Amino acid sequence: MEMNDIILISVDDHLVEPPDVFENHVPAAYRSSAPRLIREPNADFWMYGDRKIRNVAMNAVAGRPPEEYGFEPAKMTGMRRGCWDIHDRIDDMNANGVLSSLCFGSFTGMDGSVFLAHPDKAEALVHLKAYNDWQIDEWCAAYPGRMIPLAVLPLWDMTETVAEIRRVAAKGCRAVCVSDNPTVKGLPSIHNEYWNPFFEACAENNVTICCHIGAGNAPGHTSMDSPIEVWTTTFPMAIAMGAADWLHHPALKRHPNLKVSLTEGGIGWIPYLLERADFTHWRHHAWTNSQFEGKPSDLFRKHFFTCFIDDRFGLKNRHEVGIDTICYEADYPHSDSVWPECPELLWKSFDGLGMTDEEINKITHLNAMRAYDFDPFKHIAKKDATVGALRAAAKAKGVSTAPISFGGAERPVEEGVTRVVTSGDVMKLFGYGQAPGDDE
Repeated sequence: MEMNDIILISVDDHLVEPPDVFENHVPAAYRSSAPRLIREPNADFWMYGDRKIRNVAMNAVAGRPPEEYGFEPAKMTGMRRGCWDIHDRIDDMNANGVLSSLCFGSFTGMDGSVFLAHPDKAEALVHLKAYNDWQIDEWCAAYPGRMIPLAVLPLWDMTETVAEIRRVAAKGCRAVCVSDNPTVKGLPSIHNEYWNPFFEACAENNVTICCHIGAGNAPGHTSMDSPIEVWTTTFPMAIAMGAADWLHHPALKRHPNLKVSLTEGGIGWIPYLLERADFTHWRHHAWTNSQFEGKPSDLFRKHFFTCFIDDRFGLKNRHEVGIDTICYEADYPHSDSVWPECPELLWKSFDGLGMTDEEINKITHLNAMRAYDFDPFKHIAKKDATVGALRAAAKAKGVSTAPISFGGAERPVEEGVTRVVTSGDVMKLFGYGQAPGDDE
């Protein structure tokens, strides 16, 4: 196999919601209260009730020079159109050699927490359903075989949550996103019986539970003065706490087909987590009344899916992670994404590891197809689905991947000298310490 022969499915990308998300799916009585995009001279905002939701700059930097990352863009006009326009997104996927993509939201929160926080839950339920319909019926349906549908849930009401799982599953959606630690959102712990109908509905409808980093257990930063690289380095591993929590959940025993995805968490740390879990079970189960039958590591490899952007160490230890659990992610258009050169970096990661074609195929697309019950080949011939074929289509259409400079924001300066960007700078960027009513 050569690089251009790869068929690449990304299980973690992101979309920036376009202004018309709610236009076609909200009943007239709820249209005026739906989230709306406000364009101001220096920034775009979403307004939902009294809440002003900022665009987080690092979520849409694909195609910009790296020195412009971090504090820009604040407006949709400072992004590649592929961030928010499905037609341009397909062009950008082709240029990157990516066949299919699963996309998490932006202003909604990756787990739909903007609806959870809305005080009028009747309104929130209508708007949440409309958002799911837009994702499934517009974003994904526009190009069959190219997008993996993903839904968010009204987790404040378990009866409605189960109904929504069944409703979106009937539309072909086999993925839902929830926080890896719902207690940080004011919900009961996953170990509370409140969640039992949720697990049952996901298992019955073959729906994978996606726990995306940043939607629950947040990566720590030692102080507001610490360089932001500290936070960025540890960010993927923040999911480890949630992984251990879900691994020890009895629902995995009750539902043999239940699937959990640790999204954007990387894979290099997983062998030690599993080794430690096995040791802990062996050493302590006599007094902990553990629910495990067998080793935790075996249960992990049966129920969990993982993904990586650049993780050569994890690939070296792929069999300790579990070769059938590993998927690929491009993370477009976030700052970690190496668009449009994802295949090059991935192929470099494979080099010298003695990977078979079967292993490569599992990691690049077969595991993802199984995780999300998704078959792009019902719509696209395999010969047209490879990195080489997709890039040829982008070239024929004239899709440009040349970096585009939008100017960028000024970097922090003290005493006339540009200083290191700190955690405090980025916390301000995320809205902490802003005026009442702003997103926090």
